[in-house]
Amino acid sequence: MIHLARHGQTAYNAEGRFQGHLPVPLDDTGRAQARRLAEVVAGVDVTTLVCSPLVRARETADIVAERIGIAPVEDARFVETDTGDWTGRSFAEIRAEDPDSFRRFEISDPAFRYPGGESFAEQSDRVQAGLRDLRARADALPAVVVCHRGVIRLALAAATGDHTAGGREISNASLVTL
Repeated sequence: MIHLARHGQTAYNAEGRFQGHLPVPLDDTGRAQARRLAEVVAGVDVTTLVCSPLVRARETADIVAERIGIAPVEDARFVETDTGDWTGRSFAEIRAEDPDSFRRFEISDPAFRYPGGESFAEQSDRVQAGLRDLRARADALPAVVVCHRGVIRLALAAATGDHTAGGREISNASLVTL
């Protein structure tokens, strides 16, 4: 069994900005959310804790690790999408400038590519490779992977065979079981 956990809130989440690969840390709300997530994770069976190496995911994983006593292992395949030219820009700005592309982002259209960045298909391929490798290690399961909204949305879309599942909202510091 693999549980996917979204990192706690950052200032960019609160402002509705694209973070991509930026090293944006958790804000105070995000740290509190991570502590609550740690309590939830403490209530499930966990053998392995994996995380994206991006600051917000690593900080969340470290808070979880302190509670459950399992050191996180970084895996870059679980990083957020490279948001290219949209990085640092607000959702409102992009929605006004390019409503069609923004809608394709919202539903995680597999054919969507961030201008100057990564496509959801490319991201999905690397996420699925990470999940396959984790599942292949029976000694590593059950596992918790602390990652990002985009990672979880694409994993759900692949698991259900329905890319519209990628449009599902995933709250900060929530836990989703695949």
